[in-house]
Amino acid sequence: MFYWVMKRIFLGPVLRLLFRPWVKGLDNVPAEGAAILASNHLSFSDSIFMPLMVPRPVIFLAKSEYFTGTGLKGRLTALFFRLTNQLPMDRSGGAASAVSLNAGMDVLTGGGLLGIYPEGTRSPDARLYRGKVGVAKLALQAGVPVIPVAMIGTDKVQPIGKRLPHIRRIGMIFGEPLDFSRYQGQAEDRAVQRKVTDEIMFELMRLSGQEYVDEYAAVVKLQLAGKQSEPAGDADTGPAEKPGTGPGGPSNPGPRDDDGTPAAG
Repeated sequence: MFYWVMKRIFLGPVLRLLFRPWVKGLDNVPAEGAAILASNHLSFSDSIFMPLMVPRPVIFLAKSEYFTGTGLKGRLTALFFRLTNQLPMDRSGGAASAVSLNAGMDVLTGGGLLGIYPEGTRSPDARLYRGKVGVAKLALQAGVPVIPVAMIGTDKVQPIGKRLPHIRRIGMIFGEPLDFSRYQGQAEDRAVQRKVTDEIMFELMRLSGQEYVDEYAAVVKLQLAGKQSEPAGDADTGPAEKPGTGPGGPSNPGPRDDDGTPAAG
């Protein structure tokens, strides 16, 4: 009820008036049935603008830190995320991340729309980073289509670290659904998971026009912060390759593997 009231009566109309979002390809989102909306991630506000334009409710996997804050601000943030169809995503990997992915699976088996950021965190510099395979695991296990979504200009509206947004127009492009039924029965094949993830990332690169970086955004953030880091997940399986140049053709931005945690951040 809160979600509908905020979207239709209070917050939604105000955001439409101020930011005048433009949308292409919205008819690619199914009117009914389960699907994954896999988006690039430029800003905290992506999780506000994208569901605003989709007629159906969109449930996002959001980083668990949003639900565990302390003090008045932390409690209000957690309450807002729960009331706006957000699910906590533990990004530490292993069993904790698997439990979070199961929550996403419940959304899909119930016929809902699940929003995911394959990069796992916001881009530190508006470029598109290597996707984690959590999105592929869900798509393959649930047998649902993936709609790539390119957010445009939200990094200018609310850059990382900025609390108050700048008033300017933003946009989004919903690509054609990606069908991975050809991999039926191969949901646990790590090479297939990587191939599916890379195909999704290629479509996001094509729709958004972003430069692709064959590196995890979370690792780059740590490097920018001057911290020593190691990529989460399994070890790399080969040298990096640019989108469209790998063994899988244009659907293979890079051959490396990981355990995949697709939460917002």
